[in-house]
Amino acid sequence: MDVIFIQGFRAETLIGIYEWERKIPQPIEIDMEMGIPRGRAAKSDHIGDTIDYGKVVERAREVLADHDYSLLEALAEHLAGIILEEFGSPWVKLSVAKLDAMNGVKRLGVRIERRLNLSGDVSRAAT
Repeated sequence: MDVIFIQGFRAETLIGIYEWERKIPQPIEIDMEMGIPRGRAAKSDHIGDTIDYGKVVERAREVLADHDYSLLEALAEHLAGIILEEFGSPWVKLSVAKLDAMNGVKRLGVRIERRLNLSGDVSRAAT
């Protein structure tokens, strides 16, 4: 399967369980890998045969601006669902990390992997 990746996407958002986290946007970093739904893009050289990574980043920015989450897991799950359902990727792996959230810790976060099964439902991939 061909894969599109976006690494080191940084933004600020409200995320966390503590009161101060609900008031001050925190820097996060997102890495994404998305399976390309059809293997024709390399031959056709047509954007319609792949996933427009610019639109994926734009959509992720919208989510981060319009929603706030208590847990990184919930944000990751929401983004994975968008990539699978709105962009037609059959498979996605992504990580979401808070940056410098704890003294002496550069990044902390979650990594998830999801795929569409034959019935079109999202399944959690074993990692």
